[in-house]
Amino acid sequence: MLKTAFVFPGQGSQYVGMGEELAKEYSVAADVFKAADEALGYKISDICFQGPEEKLKQTVYTQPAILTTSYACYKVLEEKGLSPEVVAGHSLGEYTAIVAAGALQFEDAVRLVSKRGQYMEEAVPDGKGTMAAILGMDFEDVKKLCDDASENGVVELANLNCPGQVVIAGETPAVEKAVQLAPERGAKKAVLLKVSGPFHSSLMIPAAEKLADELDKISFKEPKIPVVANYSGEMITTAQGLKEGLKKQVNNSVLWDKSIRTLLDNGVENFVEVGPGKVLSGLIKKINRKLNISNVEDVKSLHKLIEKMGEQK
Repeated sequence: MLKTAFVFPGQGSQYVGMGEELAKEYSVAADVFKAADEALGYKISDICFQGPEEKLKQTVYTQPAILTTSYACYKVLEEKGLSPEVVAGHSLGEYTAIVAAGALQFEDAVRLVSKRGQYMEEAVPDGKGTMAAILGMDFEDVKKLCDDASENGVVELANLNCPGQVVIAGETPAVEKAVQLAPERGAKKAVLLKVSGPFHSSLMIPAAEKLADELDKISFKEPKIPVVANYSGEMITTAQGLKEGLKKQVNNSVLWDKSIRTLLDNGVENFVEVGPGKVLSGLIKKINRKLNISNVEDVKSLHKLIEKMGEQK
């Protein structure tokens, strides 16, 4: 039985100053930021620590910034003797999960997600595509909503996050139509998101194709622990399976709800969100309130987790 899962956040969790405290306190964290700066050829560490926020919010910087911060947090946990038996990540976070599972070199991953961010930005002209969160409707009803709004263009399920929270993506007029229809269909809330594109929709196929070429240039190793993939919501235990999952992930739905249920079915009781923010902790709570959920993003949250783990032993 698998007991502890580490989960890694995706885009939207970033904030200026993330990772700085851990990098000052722990040399293993500082080394991760240094490795990222060298791999990228510019100081992503400065963008994480000092911003400006506008720059950190640009997808091409956001993705390597979150990956680097999350992996720095992971390395500190590893140094403290805390390790997972299985990992998962939300969208971009899947790359961090695969690095943590020992299947992908960190330097390769940070360069990959920098390109991933660039390709996702380029796939759809500015303003042509967007995303929206639909709250309080079940997955099937949101799917029907998208079908009905699709006469205005492409609109699809992007993130199936947890019961009552679905993110949709597509061409702006179609997404806007879905948001307009949602309250009539029983949604508690439907809001357009401030994003630079319709991620995890078929409009991302051009990005997926370019990314697939990049992924094929990189060698993946067999993971030391299983990784739950966004694309299928299933556990993956082979290098090839992980690579294929990343190829499909950009233009397909993130099955986060299913991923967490897969972990629960395999006996996971402890979840640690590793990296900036607590977005995933909130989603996991909505799936099952009885779970033991922690997060690690700075010195304070790290000490809190260590104390908690000590009490459980």
